[in-house]
Amino acid sequence: MLTIGEPVPDFALLNQDGNTVRLSDYRGKKLVVFAYPKASTPGCTTQACGFRDNFPKIDAGNAAVLGISPDEPKDQLKWKKAENLPYDLVCDTDHAVLESWGAWGEKKNYGKTYVGVIRSHWVIDENGVLIDQKLDISPNDSVAKAVAALNVG
Repeated sequence: MLTIGEPVPDFALLNQDGNTVRLSDYRGKKLVVFAYPKASTPGCTTQACGFRDNFPKIDAGNAAVLGISPDEPKDQLKWKKAENLPYDLVCDTDHAVLESWGAWGEKKNYGKTYVGVIRSHWVIDENGVLIDQKLDISPNDSVAKAVAALNVG
């Protein structure tokens, strides 16, 4: 679990193109990292497209967006192209980052209990320090609250 006001540990994960992306690659910019259960599903598409639609404002405010899920690169790439997402999607296939960030756990859906990604987002400042964290949040609230936490106008 991450703590607001503390540095976020670096990670290295493959993106949709099979290239390594590190959290530290974003130093010097604010960053929203959003966790979603599965590419190309309705709630995840709502969340991802909300960040896409706000991306011009985010980008103009010296900030960036990064999506994270346990999907494979090929699935991330297909979804990124289909929805015209202007940011990277990284693949935490063993869900190690999601677990350490508190976004992997027990969920309930249609009366069934299972373990998976808990929809969440984190906002990290230019120095790699966590400034906002929302775990178990709806797709629309995630976008609105993360953009507000960026304070990018």
